[in-house]
Amino acid sequence: MRRRMTLVALASGRAVRALRPLARARQPLRAATALRSTATRPAFLDAKEPLPASYDFGVEGPLYEWWEASGKFKPKEEEHERGAYTCPMPPPNVTGRLHLGHAMFVALQDILARFHRMRGRPTLWLPGTDHAGIATQLLVERAITAEGLNRVEMGREKFLDRVWQWKEDNGGAICSQMRRLGASADWSREKFTLDDDMSTAVTEAFVRLHEKGLVYRGSRMVNWSPNLGTAVSDLEVEFVEREGLLYYFKYEVEGGGYLPVATSRPETILGDTAVCVNPDDDRYKDYVGKQCIVPMSGGRTIPILADDYVDVEFGTGALKVTPGHDANDYAIGQRNNLPIINIMDEKGALNENGGDYAGMDRFKCRKQLWKDMEAAGLVLKTEPHVSRVPISQRGGEVVEPLVSTQWFVKMDNMASRGVDAVRQGDIQIVPKRFEKEWYNWLENIQDWCVSRQLWWGHQIPVYYAEGYDGYFCARSEEDARKQATEAGVATTTPLTRDSDVLDTWFSSGLWPFATVGWPENTPDFKKFYPATCLETGYDILFFWVARMVMMGLEFTDEVPFDTIYMHGLVRDEKNEKMSKTKGNVVDPLDVVDEYGADALRFSLVTGVTPGQDVPLSMERVKVNRNFCNKLWNAARFLEPKMVTSGGVIDQQELSEMPLFERYIVSEAHACAEASASALEDYSIGDAGTRAYRFFYDEFADWYVEVSKTRSAEDQEASQRALSYSFEVCLKLLHPFVPHVTEYLWQKLFNSDGADKALMTESYPSLEGQSLAQDAEAVALFNDWKELVRAMRNIRAEYNIEPAIKTGPTIICSDDALADVIRRETKALALLAKVDPERVTVVKSKSDAVIEDDAVQLVVSDGLEVFLPQQDLAKDVKKELDRLSTQLKKLVKDIGGLEGRLGNPGFADKAPADVVAATRASLEEKLEQKATLDASIAELEKQ
Repeated sequence: MRRRMTLVALASGRAVRALRPLARARQPLRAATALRSTATRPAFLDAKEPLPASYDFGVEGPLYEWWEASGKFKPKEEEHERGAYTCPMPPPNVTGRLHLGHAMFVALQDILARFHRMRGRPTLWLPGTDHAGIATQLLVERAITAEGLNRVEMGREKFLDRVWQWKEDNGGAICSQMRRLGASADWSREKFTLDDDMSTAVTEAFVRLHEKGLVYRGSRMVNWSPNLGTAVSDLEVEFVEREGLLYYFKYEVEGGGYLPVATSRPETILGDTAVCVNPDDDRYKDYVGKQCIVPMSGGRTIPILADDYVDVEFGTGALKVTPGHDANDYAIGQRNNLPIINIMDEKGALNENGGDYAGMDRFKCRKQLWKDMEAAGLVLKTEPHVSRVPISQRGGEVVEPLVSTQWFVKMDNMASRGVDAVRQGDIQIVPKRFEKEWYNWLENIQDWCVSRQLWWGHQIPVYYAEGYDGYFCARSEEDARKQATEAGVATTTPLTRDSDVLDTWFSSGLWPFATVGWPENTPDFKKFYPATCLETGYDILFFWVARMVMMGLEFTDEVPFDTIYMHGLVRDEKNEKMSKTKGNVVDPLDVVDEYGADALRFSLVTGVTPGQDVPLSMERVKVNRNFCNKLWNAARFLEPKMVTSGGVIDQQELSEMPLFERYIVSEAHACAEASASALEDYSIGDAGTRAYRFFYDEFADWYVEVSKTRSAEDQEASQRALSYSFEVCLKLLHPFVPHVTEYLWQKLFNSDGADKALMTESYPSLEGQSLAQDAEAVALFNDWKELVRAMRNIRAEYNIEPAIKTGPTIICSDDALADVIRRETKALALLAKVDPERVTVVKSKSDAVIEDDAVQLVVSDGLEVFLPQQDLAKDVKKELDRLSTQLKKLVKDIGGLEGRLGNPGFADKAPADVVAATRASLEEKLEQKATLDASIAELEKQ
């Protein structure tokens, strides 16, 4: 059995490792009151001992429990000029267990919640679960079947008691699992779609729609799931290509002859009510208007009709029409006033309309009917055929299209408003490319079948009275009784409620406003509705998102959210869809056990483009676990050097700092502003990548190293810049990797144990404020970095031993950069392995004595380095090859720039500053080429 290492706090306050059996959150954690911790900071944060040698992500659990128990996830009471930031969590099914799709939305939504919380906005990430009508009922029915019971024998009340008991025992598992990922949702407001207040909202919504004439009961074509015994949504049906047969047979015509007809479902022949041909098909013109005999039906006859729908080139050109069991045939039947015959019962067996085949399963009937037709001489042939077969997402069986009496909601007007909301800019969809699908679906929408033949769910609020032809749609049984009395129904006549329940998507369509108090005008409704962002997977854009928009507009007259952010699917490292069949499914809880939640979160969101699928490899997760360790190691280096943050570094303080410190603070501020802008624009992956690169590329790789060489006079500024910039790093990274950043911030910046948390600290870049930056300092440092890189490269090319310190002569025409090089020779010595006593910096070559055989390195225009022969064994051929390689690259760059400037489309249309910058770049590269040409010419003389 695997066991995990977890930090536990001893009485001394010191965090040590202890072994305990693996105990993942597979069992429900029902409420915050069930947490082991209190609102007190974990003891290991209060310890005065230095940070341990390595990071143990076992601290994630205690940190999370402290956050939740101390109320850190609740929105603050103070108002903000931009109002609240509200993100309704897509409610996962109560039957669910965490998968990578959940992990993706938890990571993305938590990033947004933590970011806006740090920006100072009252932030509500509102969680909850969906009752999942079909899935939950199916699961419980399987359980009772194993016990030799069935729900019909149990009765509705006892069966629902059993389902509620299952929900109480198991329904909180997925919420506990989301906590393990660091989900900072306000669990005190957690909702369940069958909560009393949610049920009240559902009833109110249905009744209002009915009062407006938008709800009706009628017979229409629906998708019927025989195994589940209920209608299912069009959106819950997947079409799968399957190999089968195409059956060709004779449709005999009264008076002689026959029409050759083909079908992939022979059993539906018994429900045929016409045969159609194209009016322009000369083969069959003479048959139009005649009657033909339905095979194996006892002589029932049906008309032969002409209809443009029939494709002359497809199949035989003659089409059997079964309006009761095919959506396209249903449309033909409506146009031609054909009768509808339903030949199947709710279990998918032939009913009384099936004649001799009544009671037979539909697929057994197919075989028997064809056998009988063959015996009757009606079979022409069969041939292999690939059909698109409708499959129920919930039950997995073949869906049967059939006409059934159901409750429907008229969609035309609501859909039109949903289209306008996006087209007029009231809602933005990220990425924008999904707008086309949005318009296409809503503009071609059908009325919504909202009734389901289930027991678990919101029972339709309609009542019937014996002997009364109508029904009463009411908010309560008392209201229904009042309506019945007014309609002349005796008060002693019992009322019976409609046995169907509403489609699960009906209740979840109310989610953004029902969860904050609608239909009442509660304080939460006023403050948190409309929501700000709805983040979800693109696969439920129509299942759920479109319905929320339509119902939000219908019931509140406002769009339910400003932005719809669509994320993609998580795929395996080969970019293949995960499936149990392929064996490539990744359990996110296993990944958390192995690498920690922070590593998984960062792997799911960095490098991600909205709406694009995400390939996930364990190698990438390992890299991000190592990133957390890198943060830890940086903190250990900084720990003895830490100073109090001292607040934001303003322009005055920045101007008084040495250049290297001005550079790192400026870069920290630039990254903060760019990251904030990216997150506001929902470029979430870009924001994470920027913070990652700033920490690695600027802070850790450069500034931490040069800080080791600071002079005594610069120490105070260096410590301030180190502490300040690292705190900025932690704040920028906190939304992405919340646990490790919180731990380090508490240890380094809140060591006195104050009741503060990084997650509620201010984001480095606040709205409406510009952070101090020094562009000149950044430019100078970048030039200095290029010098260091160039000297490292030359050492690598010549295989100079690390112990050998070079004595370069540096030609620098820029006085400010020359001063930096002279002042920072210790840093140059550390990073470029030079001898600080032998470094010479001059303005031009004529100011220095340079040996003829010195190796020349052109760094940039006005910046060259010469290394004396004594520092390396010079190989003239090798040096010529090196300079020639540089020259080839320069020539290519020059050609590209000259091409751009010579293109009228660029020179005449590009902004003037862009053209000027391109010309300046060309001039600089031409000067570099001249220098290289001269150096090569000198070498060729040797």
